[in-house]
Amino acid sequence: MTSFKNRFLTGIAAAAMLAAGAGSAAAETWRYAFEEAMTDVQGVYAQKFKEEVEANTDHEIQLFPFGTLGESADIMEQAQAGILQFVDQSPGFTGALIPEAQVFFVPYLLPQDHETLVDFFRTSVAINEMFPELYAQQGLELLKMFPEGEVCMTTQEPVHSPADLNEVKVRVMTNPLLVESYRAFGATPTPLPWGEVYGALQTGIIQGQENPTFWIESTKMYEVSPVITCIGHNNFTTATMANKDFFDGLSEEDQQAIQNAADAAFDHIVEYQKGLHEESLEKIREAGGEDVQINILSEEERQPFMEAATDVEEEFIGMTGESGQQILDQMKEDLAQAQGG
Repeated sequence: MTSFKNRFLTGIAAAAMLAAGAGSAAAETWRYAFEEAMTDVQGVYAQKFKEEVEANTDHEIQLFPFGTLGESADIMEQAQAGILQFVDQSPGFTGALIPEAQVFFVPYLLPQDHETLVDFFRTSVAINEMFPELYAQQGLELLKMFPEGEVCMTTQEPVHSPADLNEVKVRVMTNPLLVESYRAFGATPTPLPWGEVYGALQTGIIQGQENPTFWIESTKMYEVSPVITCIGHNNFTTATMANKDFFDGLSEEDQQAIQNAADAAFDHIVEYQKGLHEESLEKIREAGGEDVQINILSEEERQPFMEAATDVEEEFIGMTGESGQQILDQMKEDLAQAQGG
């Protein structure tokens, strides 16, 4: 009896050790690439996401900031192929893949008020219900969309009206609607990969570009494009995604942990962004000194740009048809709700 009991207990212990070993073997390292540096908005979001996943699962997250795995197009291909489990990419680059995502580049669509903007991203039916289906069709699980900050343009000469952009070559992302936006604004839009922008500005191949102010400060764009103009036309949006086959193959517990991590990182990043626009402009002033000129256009000066944006909205519908119209209509309804309308 004692011998049987000992064998029984030994068997339980062995089974426990095997279970523990199986659990250990199931732990994986997941790869996550994004378009910015570790200290930029996407990097801050990614680090919080990593922290949450590792605190609540047995898995590890390996982060790959901009440049380590190529340009934006490269990391998207790697995510779709399953080489990467997670990717953060702006609709500015996924616009060719998911045309409806270009809606985030319709000028003057998104509100400038931070709290209203955050509420919109939290509650939007278009973002949280309609876009996941569109991303799924491309083999991607949309985890979270979030704003990164107000976009401003940098040029060599002051800009106070669309006429000031005449024949100015402005670098834009490889996004058809963004091309149309700058064409409507009077510029000559010039799509370029990000890695070529600083040198192109330095050599005069282009004379301007647009980005959130934290990115202008981080990448020192003001050194080669010292006139910064904010016309209030957009807030940069980005999206975190998982490879869908990878995500669908996970346990429900891991799927929930990933979604919880995305939610926690969202809360973290929107809090982090408070005042970031103004802080970035101040850092640019301090670093650039007298060579830098910062212009915040008045409502009157913005009016011609806003009028030009009407044509861009029509271009968006022309590019995307009925599905784009549905997305745009829903976003406008969602925005009205967020603004208390």
